[in-house]
Amino acid sequence: MTNTYFQWKGGRLALLSLVLLSMAFRFLPIGSKSPLPVDPEKTDAWGFFAHKRINRLAVLTLPPKMMVFFKPNIDYITDHAVDPDMRRYATRFEAPRHYIDLDNYGPPFDALPRTWLEAMIKYTDLWVVSPAGDTVLLYGKTLPVPDQQMKAYKNFFARQVLPHYYDNTETVEADSLTAFVQARGLNFQPSAAFFKDHLSEHGIVPWHLQKMQRDLTEAFRRRDAKRILRLAADFGHYIGDAHVPLHTCSNYNGQKTGQHGIHGFWESRIPELFADETYDYLVGKPSYLENTSDFFWNTVFESNSMVDSVLDIERAMRLSFPEDRQMCPDMRLGVMVLAPCRDFADAYQKALSNMVERRMRATIHAVGSAWYTAWVDAGQPDLSNMEAPLQTEVDLEDEAALKKAFQAGKIQGRPEDQ
Repeated sequence: MTNTYFQWKGGRLALLSLVLLSMAFRFLPIGSKSPLPVDPEKTDAWGFFAHKRINRLAVLTLPPKMMVFFKPNIDYITDHAVDPDMRRYATRFEAPRHYIDLDNYGPPFDALPRTWLEAMIKYTDLWVVSPAGDTVLLYGKTLPVPDQQMKAYKNFFARQVLPHYYDNTETVEADSLTAFVQARGLNFQPSAAFFKDHLSEHGIVPWHLQKMQRDLTEAFRRRDAKRILRLAADFGHYIGDAHVPLHTCSNYNGQKTGQHGIHGFWESRIPELFADETYDYLVGKPSYLENTSDFFWNTVFESNSMVDSVLDIERAMRLSFPEDRQMCPDMRLGVMVLAPCRDFADAYQKALSNMVERRMRATIHAVGSAWYTAWVDAGQPDLSNMEAPLQTEVDLEDEAALKKAFQAGKIQGRPEDQ
C-alpha cells in the first residue's frame, strides 16, 4: 500500500513538474536565458553524442592497413573524442582551440595569416621595460614588424615566444632583444620584456589543426601507439568543431541577436534526435589531402558561409512556429530541462536543407582523410603488429583529474552557452 501510494504520488509530482516547466517557459521572452539546469554534456560543440559518433564512424572509413590498428582501438577513439571539451573545464588554454571568430578579421580574409607563426607575430604585443621602469611596445598588433626585421624576428619569436604559448610564462629574455630595441631607435638596454597574445581572444582552430596534423604525422612516423590514439581522438574533435558554423563567428550562441540557446539547438539537440534515425553515414573512402592547411582554412570558411542561414532561419522559425510547441520538458541525466521540441527541431533542420546532417557527414570524411593523410605522409608505417598501449597509473590519475574538473562545472575561457 505504501509503495503504491508513493508511486502514485511520484507520478503526480512528475506530471506537475512538467506542467510548471512548460508554463514557466511560456513567460520567458525569446532569447532570454532559461533558469533551468542544463546538462553540461549538451552545451559543447556537436555535443558528446555527435563527437563520439563522428570519431567512431571515421575509423570505419580507413583502409585495411590502418584498420588493423584503429578498429581494435575504436572504443578508445570513441570515448576520448570528448576529452578536448572536458579539458575546457581544466585549463584556460583549451577553449581557443575550438573556434575562430572570423568576423573579427573580415570579410575579406585576405590579410589573415594562414600559418601559426605569422599569425602569432601579427597579433602578439611584445613589450620591453626600460631601466627607469617605463614600458614600451616594441612590436605588435598596432605596430607591425618592419620587413627588413621580419626574418630575424621570426627566428627570435619561434625560439623565445611560441614555446610558452600553452603555459603561464609571458616573460622573454631581455638580452635577446638588444638588436630589435636598437633597430627601433630606443636608446636603452631593456631590463625586462614580456608578451601579450591577442590571437587566442578570437580562437585558433584552423592554426591548431595544422599543428595536430604535424603531431599525428610524427606519431605515425615513430610508431608511437599511445600518442597516435590520443592525437587521433583529439584531432577528430577539433576537425568536428571546424565544421560547425557557429564556431566561426563571435555570435556563437545567438547572444548578439536575441537567440540564446541556438548553439546547443543546432549542434546537440538536432543530431541527438535524428542522427540515429535518418542520417546517411556512407561517406566513402578517405581522401589524401594535398594541402592540409588549405583544407582546414577552406573548412572554416565554408562553415562561416552558413552562419547567416543558421541564425536567420531559426529566427524566422521562432516567429512562425506555434510558441507552445517550440520548447518541451525533457529528462537529461535525471534532471528536468526544457529543450526544443521534436517537431520544432525537425522543422528547423528541414528548413536548413538538412545542413546538420551534411556537416556531420563532411566531418566524418574529413576526420578519416586527415588521419589517412598523416599516415601516408609518415611513410605508411606498418600498424599490424602495434598493440594497444596499457593505461598506466599516471594515465588513470590524469583521466580522473580531468573528469573531476569537468564535473565541477567551472569552465575555463569562453563558455559556449553564454
